[in-house]
Amino acid sequence: MTLARGERSALCDLFDRLGPDAPTLCAGWTTYDLAAHLVLRERRPDAMGGIAIGALAGYTASVQNGLKARHPYPELVGVVRRPGGVYGLLPFLDAAVNTLEFFVHHEDVRRAQPGWEPRELPAELDRLIWKRVATGARLMLRRSPVRLVLRRTGGGVALGGARDGAKVQVSGPASELLLFCFGRQAHARVELTGDDAAVTQAAGARLGF
Repeated sequence: MTLARGERSALCDLFDRLGPDAPTLCAGWTTYDLAAHLVLRERRPDAMGGIAIGALAGYTASVQNGLKARHPYPELVGVVRRPGGVYGLLPFLDAAVNTLEFFVHHEDVRRAQPGWEPRELPAELDRLIWKRVATGARLMLRRSPVRLVLRRTGGGVALGGARDGAKVQVSGPASELLLFCFGRQAHARVELTGDDAAVTQAAGARLGF
């Protein structure tokens, strides 16, 4: 099983255990909403634009709500379990595009529940996550109002954010740095070091793609 499919399967198992009304870290979304989002992302390319473009968000939301209206929660989770669209036809694309997507959304559900703790990740997944953080930091951190230095536990540095001004160092394992970069700062187990005002700005910045 690929890393992407492993995260997909683990997330769907968690969906099944928690049911449709559990909270997630995606603002305003329950597990039902997140499952519908994942189906839309893979199987309704006509509605994907609103994920990134505000002007199209209304249509995307209507399609997502329509998926919930047409599919009971267990059925929708069953659809998520099976890679769909082009990802289902091209496993290499599933691995390239979905590994981090499903890892982050898996953590969105895990970390919204009480008593969560970081997982011990396979070394292969840890290496892949750091590779993506190192190559994508500038894009993911582009809206940060302060300079950010990502320092990986065990070695590795990546830079992003503002090109000058105050600097904040963000230290932690690759997986926690990824969640920070994806805008989950409040739930990422990282250490922020720098001027207090700059640290506050970094912690509240809108990050991610």
